[in-house]
Amino acid sequence: MRAQRMDHRGDHDRAVDTLRRSYAAVPAGEPVRLAKRTSNLFRPRSTPQAPGLDVSGLTGVLDVDAAARTADVQGMCTYENLVDATLPHGLMPLVVPQLRTITLGGAVTGLGIESTSFRNGLPHESVREMDLLTGAGEILTARPEGEHADLFRAFPNSLGSLGYATRLRIELQPVRRYVALRNIRFTRLEELTDAIGEVVAKGSWEGDPVDAMDGVMFSPGEAYLVLATFTDDAATVRPSDYTGQDIYFQSLRRHTRDVLTTYDYLWRWDTDWFWCSAAFGVQHPVIRRLWPQRYRRSDFYHRIVRFENRHQVAARVDRWRGHPARERVVQDVEIPLDGTADFLRWFARTVQMAPVWLCPLRLREPAGPGSAHAWPLYPLSPGETYVNIGFWGTVPIAEGAADGDVNREIERAVSEAGGHKSLYSDAYYDRAAFDRLYGGETWRAVKDRYDPDHRLTGLYEKAVARA
Repeated sequence: MRAQRMDHRGDHDRAVDTLRRSYAAVPAGEPVRLAKRTSNLFRPRSTPQAPGLDVSGLTGVLDVDAAARTADVQGMCTYENLVDATLPHGLMPLVVPQLRTITLGGAVTGLGIESTSFRNGLPHESVREMDLLTGAGEILTARPEGEHADLFRAFPNSLGSLGYATRLRIELQPVRRYVALRNIRFTRLEELTDAIGEVVAKGSWEGDPVDAMDGVMFSPGEAYLVLATFTDDAATVRPSDYTGQDIYFQSLRRHTRDVLTTYDYLWRWDTDWFWCSAAFGVQHPVIRRLWPQRYRRSDFYHRIVRFENRHQVAARVDRWRGHPARERVVQDVEIPLDGTADFLRWFARTVQMAPVWLCPLRLREPAGPGSAHAWPLYPLSPGETYVNIGFWGTVPIAEGAADGDVNREIERAVSEAGGHKSLYSDAYYDRAAFDRLYGGETWRAVKDRYDPDHRLTGLYEKAVARA
């Protein structure tokens, strides 16, 4: 039976009209950007002088069709709001990125990933069609086939350089009330990567079906693979709660089995921003009791980081104490499975940052609507299993070294491993290398067609030049 229609189409049309007017108000020659207060980016950017695009009315879910398992969603809708709309129907997006305030449009144009990505790929692979505001000021509907298929394929990883999504129609998947977890410890990284390969091939582990999979490496001799199964059968088990005193990533060392509600599973990493809340003292038991629960969220921690980036309070204190300056190392990289163990050992030896997140990834199999299409701006190989490795923190800048040297070394190591690096944070590639790695020729052709005056800031200028 079709779900009750949440008909906000009139409001949506008015919001699109407002967006058009705000686009027209940007003076010629000024960069066109979103007027958006929140962000999950970690690269500093220049401050625009012109007014931004008004997207304040594009934050909702327009329709959930439970029978067709699809949703029409506005581009600035957060996954938190999207999940709130779909879970009552027993449905969820095919991939739900781990932080609540990531937007659907942001996850498609900037890439997103989570524990279902080993079978469902990336968020853009569940998109059936999307309405885009182009640099020419037009609203176009792009689909996998048809007149604007080139824009559809180039939009993922374009970071707003080719347009902004105002509406997306996405596929949904059935989900159950609980998620049963198996936390499996490995003391050898090759055993962990072998286990990933087995789960990818079989869809199960020791006879248990696996619906989602990710993991954590604390050191090369201590890593965990978390295998998740959606279930309705948790009546005899009280689900764990990691929004209070207990901290999710620490539980991997204590429990071999665990159960969460589906809602809590989807946001298990958000409460402590994976493990990054430690930088604010939130993992200390006393501070945690005093820290309001409503502020145990990634967007609140990110607000603190933006304040520090702007005012450099902690950096000035470190200089006063005689501590060395620190380099921000906030990255997600995709490494082919067969090179993952070697890369992780190199990372532990060279960068010396732990823990790190592990999230297996494959492009969707042929049944998916996007699997038959190349994604030229982030060219993963069909049929290849990758592991997303996420690491987020700072390292001291050694004497004689420069800020950025560690990130440049990571970029070299990722390229040598045949991998790719997400562009939400600092990047240091020269233009030739960047174009080779991120589909520069395709990007230019699509840019010239849909943004002939180059009103939108270029991809290289955004990702590397921080424009």
